[in-house]
Amino acid sequence: MSNSNTMLIVGAGQTGAWAARTLREQGHTGRIVLCGVEPHYPYERPPLSKGLITGTTSTNDIELLSKAEMHTHGIEFLPQLRVEMIDPAARRVQCADGRYITYEKLLLATGGRPFRPLIPGIEHSCVLRSIDDAIALRQAFNARARVAIIGGGWIGLEAAATARALGCEVTIIEAAPRLCSRSVMLPVSTYLQRRHEAAGVTVHLNCCVTGLSRSAAGIETVLSAGPPLEADLVLLAVGMTPNDELAREAGLDCARGVRVDGACRTSDPHIFAAGDVALLAHPRSTQGLRLESWQNAQDQGVAAAQAMLGQDVKYTPIPLLWSEQYDHLIQISGFPGLARRTISKRLSNGGQLFIGQSTEGAAVVAVGIDAGREFRAARKWVEQSAVPPDDNFQVCDTEIEHGVPI
Repeated sequence: MSNSNTMLIVGAGQTGAWAARTLREQGHTGRIVLCGVEPHYPYERPPLSKGLITGTTSTNDIELLSKAEMHTHGIEFLPQLRVEMIDPAARRVQCADGRYITYEKLLLATGGRPFRPLIPGIEHSCVLRSIDDAIALRQAFNARARVAIIGGGWIGLEAAATARALGCEVTIIEAAPRLCSRSVMLPVSTYLQRRHEAAGVTVHLNCCVTGLSRSAAGIETVLSAGPPLEADLVLLAVGMTPNDELAREAGLDCARGVRVDGACRTSDPHIFAAGDVALLAHPRSTQGLRLESWQNAQDQGVAAAQAMLGQDVKYTPIPLLWSEQYDHLIQISGFPGLARRTISKRLSNGGQLFIGQSTEGAAVVAVGIDAGREFRAARKWVEQSAVPPDDNFQVCDTEIEHGVPI
């Protein structure tokens, strides 16, 4: 089969897997090559912080493309293979083992890696990004470890809930004045903090870790405010750095990720990017969107594959993410940085719905906690920039500063 008809995907996560599947199912008859740096077949990441740690989910349960499915779809899977260089002029990549792969179209689905701040002793912390990370955490959590979590975002909160469910002593250390400050409105942050504290989690806000060191009692965690903490395990969950080095070195336009248009196309017409690494031009964001979510990983992977096949693609999603913590399902849709006031209402099932509104009253973001049907309706208000028709909401706050560039 000629390399001139090769669709090459670098990155074998959820985005890469969905792109590979879509290419074959929607008509590509040529070669499809999927390169990944991990030894595992493509898998979903959300269960890593939940079921894979508790043991209620197996690695087989989260697999996206099995060996048999790869064979059925005629996808060449190259695990544990790092692509080291892109030569856009020759339309080929060079791999760490010395081989070259020529492509007709290239998709960068390289994702990201946990951000590691320059803190003395940071090597004593661990991260949660892969199957192997989750299995290591399972062992510690099952031993009822004392767990210190640096970062009060979604990964940190999900890990905290899982650790508490397994009987661990948990402390969250967050540098910002509230939890999930970049992705939800103030009343939602307040709800999250109260729920975790009710479960026995200690939360330190406006607090930074200034150093980590091994001690006879475990890992000493030095804080910017208050006495040091002693922990058996320190989990670092302070965000993600996009793996855009390949693109930068190839001369592609990058800024907080690889810049792409609505067809997932980069500044090179033969190279596409999708998933956590892509910075998407979007009509509702002046600086573009880099969406780190399960939904975007799947949907943008599909959109990129369709664009690679020559289809007319205009991918302009409304951001959507969800989180499971304790026995709650938290769903978020929209643009929290555009919210200027928040309204909310309690639901008959004990859940709650929060709506962030623009100055004109239009819904710009919806957050549902065990909201189900009500959240589905609220998503439509956000999509349509509509004023919520329901008058049973209470005003929570106004003029919230989110600190999120939009």
